[in-house]
Amino acid sequence: MGWKELRQRKWFSILTNLYILVLTVFVVWMVFFDTNSLMIHLELKKEIKKLEKQKEFLRTEIDKDKKILDKLSDPGELEKFAREQYYLKKKNEEIYLIEYEDSLKSKKDEE
Repeated sequence: MGWKELRQRKWFSILTNLYILVLTVFVVWMVFFDTNSLMIHLELKKEIKKLEKQKEFLRTEIDKDKKILDKLSDPGELEKFAREQYYLKKKNEEIYLIEYEDSLKSKKDEE
């Protein structure tokens, strides 16, 4: 197959068209090499979705913390919280910690 026969083929004339060549180079450049390429846009969309999930999680945590703060503004609730979480006590008072059998580590668990 010679050069003349190759030039007479329909697909060769379409591929060597200047507009097709320029369009092909432009599309390849925009998809892979440009600073605003399609690949970068896809990565950024993934990052945005991840950050939006994190934002929603943090908002729910803030709401929980606000409820706890409102609850702890009451002196009785504050005392209850301090006794349960930090084992604080009043003067002349003794604290007994009760541990249940299923909460204790056994020798089998340690091995």
